[in-house]
Amino acid sequence: MRKRRANLSAEQRDDAAQQCVQRARALPAIRRASCIAAYLAHRGEVSCEPIIEWALGRSVEVLLPVVAGRHMRFARYRPGDKLVRNRWGILEPDWRPGRWVSARRPSVVLTPLVAFDGGGNRLGQGGGYYDRTFAFRNAGTHWRRPLLLGLAYEFQQVGKLDAKPTDVPLDAVITAGQFHEFRR
Repeated sequence: MRKRRANLSAEQRDDAAQQCVQRARALPAIRRASCIAAYLAHRGEVSCEPIIEWALGRSVEVLLPVVAGRHMRFARYRPGDKLVRNRWGILEPDWRPGRWVSARRPSVVLTPLVAFDGGGNRLGQGGGYYDRTFAFRNAGTHWRRPLLLGLAYEFQQVGKLDAKPTDVPLDAVITAGQFHEFRR
């Protein structure tokens, strides 16, 4: 999946990102959000930069992930903020611990992925950062947010992933051609 994703042309990636943003902007959860968490695409992931630009244009607070040791934190992002590459070469805000924002704050969290299945299970890069960060969602039945929304290419959907009890499933995935919602 990673290789197939990385082999897409810039035009194919841009087209998918634009189609995903059109679908995302139509979602009531995105349209109502006062705060969203996003990511900066790496190695062919579906870009959420068009969604970030759209959100910032509507005065929506945007958070980006920052890796700190074995943990993922979130920091506010504004155009012009300094970005640095982390140990994997992924751009993230030049963070300070005082800038951390709770993972419970955003209404919607846009997540990258390597693959997903029809049950909302997500295969990430293998570090478990999203699962550890949003583990609170597995702890109770009365959570309301954040909505975990994956962005993917059509070919990233697979038959069934082997989910572990510590995996945090997605609520939905947006691809260029479809909105996949997962009921629990």
